[in-house]
Amino acid sequence: MSDKKIIYTPDDLANFDYGRDLGNPGSYPYTRGVYPTMYTERPWTMRQYAGFSTAKETNERFKLLLQKGQTGLSTAFDLPTQMGYDSDHEMALGEVGKVGVAISTADDMAELFDGIPLEEISTSMTINASATVVLAMYMKIAKNQGGDISKLSGTVQNDILKEYIARGNYIYPIKPSMRLNCDLIEWASFKLPKFNTISTSGYHIREAGATAVQELAFTFADAFAYIDDLTSRGLSIDDFAPRVSFFFASHNNFLEEVAKFRAARRIWAKLLEKKYQPKNPKSMLLRFHTQTGGSTLTAQQPEINIVRVAFQAMAAVLGGTQSLHTNSFDEALALPSPKSATIALRTQQLVAFESGVCDVVDPLAGSYYVESLTNKIENDVYDYLDRIERMGGTLACLEKGFFQSEIAKSAYQFQMDVESGKQAVVGVNKFTTSEEPKVDISRSGVDENERRAKLKAYKESRDQDKLKEAMGALKEVATGKGNLMEPIIQCVDAQATLGEICCMMRGIYGEYQEG
Repeated sequence: MSDKKIIYTPDDLANFDYGRDLGNPGSYPYTRGVYPTMYTERPWTMRQYAGFSTAKETNERFKLLLQKGQTGLSTAFDLPTQMGYDSDHEMALGEVGKVGVAISTADDMAELFDGIPLEEISTSMTINASATVVLAMYMKIAKNQGGDISKLSGTVQNDILKEYIARGNYIYPIKPSMRLNCDLIEWASFKLPKFNTISTSGYHIREAGATAVQELAFTFADAFAYIDDLTSRGLSIDDFAPRVSFFFASHNNFLEEVAKFRAARRIWAKLLEKKYQPKNPKSMLLRFHTQTGGSTLTAQQPEINIVRVAFQAMAAVLGGTQSLHTNSFDEALALPSPKSATIALRTQQLVAFESGVCDVVDPLAGSYYVESLTNKIENDVYDYLDRIERMGGTLACLEKGFFQSEIAKSAYQFQMDVESGKQAVVGVNKFTTSEEPKVDISRSGVDENERRAKLKAYKESRDQDKLKEAMGALKEVATGKGNLMEPIIQCVDAQATLGEICCMMRGIYGEYQEG
C-alpha cells in the first residue's frame, strides 16, 4: 500500500474512537480479536494443507503431520475431483492426483481418512463446485466409523463465486452453482452445528494479483451475495452466519497484513450489524483461516522462502487468525517433500511456543501506524463495496468482468514494479545468484490404469436398482425445487461416484462459459 509518510503520531488518530473502533478483545467490533483471551490459553489450529496422488499416500502424509504436532487436517483435491470428473473420465487424463488427492468414490474417502477418527479431528476441505458430493462422502465415512455427524468439526470451502472471479474451478453456470452452495449451507446449518459451512475465500483472489484492499472488498462482496440468497429463502441471519468463516492470504508487507486482518474483523461486524441486524453476537464474529502467500515463493534461492513464510505466519498470528497453513519452501518447484512440510509446520510451532507473541492479546494495538493503516484499509474497502453496489451488486459485477479486470490491473502493476526494480524480490531482481536450486522435485505419481481398473470394479459391484432409484430422485429435485443435499446424500449411500452425480447435473444445468 503506497503511503509516503514515514512517521506517525497521535495526530494521525485524531478522529479515532478507541471505544467504537478498537474496543476490547472479544467485544464488538472485534478489531482486537474475536475471543477475549485469543492465544493466551491455546494457540491457533495448525492446519497444514496436504493432498496428492492416491488417498493412501495422502493418508500417510496426514498421519505424519499429526504425529509431528499438527492439530487439524486440510485436504487438497486434484483437478478432476474439483471439476466433478471421476479419475476414469477422458477429461481427467494426465491430471489424476497431480495437484491434490483423487477422490471419486466413498471408498476413496474411507481410504483417505483410514485410522483417523473424524469425530475427534477438525478437517478442512478445499472443494467448491463439487462440495456437496465431497461433504456427503465425508459424512458417510464418519457414520461408518460410528461417529455422530452433529459432532463433526471443520470447514468445507464451498465458495463458488471466487472461482468465477479468480480461480476457474467451476462447473455449472452461476445460478445453479449458487443454488448448490447455498443448499449446502442451509442444510448443514441445522445438521452440522459445529461445521463451517462456507469459507469465503480471499486467498485465491489475492494470489491472482489483487491488492490487500481488493482481497477484503471482493471477498465481502461474495459473502453478502450468499447471505442475500439465504435470507431470501426465509432463513434468519442467525440461522447460518455463526458458521460462516473466511480464508485469507498473508503476503510480504508485514504490517499491512496485520492491519488488513484487524480491519477485516471490524468491517464484517459493522456491516453485518448494519445490513442484517443479527440478534446473536456470534453472527458478527469474523473467524478466518490464513495461508501464507504461495505466489510470493520463488524458485530462485528457494531456501529464502523459509524466512518469507515465517514473516507471513507471524503477520497472520499478530492479525488474530483462527487457523494457519504455512507453505513449504520448495512449493515453487514441486509438491512439498516430507522434510519441507515438517519445516513449515515447525515454523508455526516456533512462532507459537518461542516468540512470545501468544503471551498477550493483540500486542500491536495502539500503534499509531498500525491503527492508521487499519483505518485506511477499512475506508478503502468501504469505497470498493459502495462502488460494487452502485454497479448492481456482486453478480452484476461478476457478469461485467469488473472483479477480473481490477485484479488484472493490480497484477500487471505489481509485475511492472518487479521488472523495473521498484518492487524488490530477493533472489529474483535483487541479490541474485547463478547457482541452480538444489531441491529434490521427484514425487510419486498415480498409476491411472490402476485407478481406472479400481473404479470399474467399484461400479460393477453396486446394487444397480438402488443406484438408479437414487439418481432418479436427485434428477427430479435438480430439475425442480427443493434442497439438493438429501438426494445427493442418498446417491452417495447408493454408491454413486462423484463424477456420476456431477455429470448428471451437468446435463441439467449445462457448463459455465466464460465471456
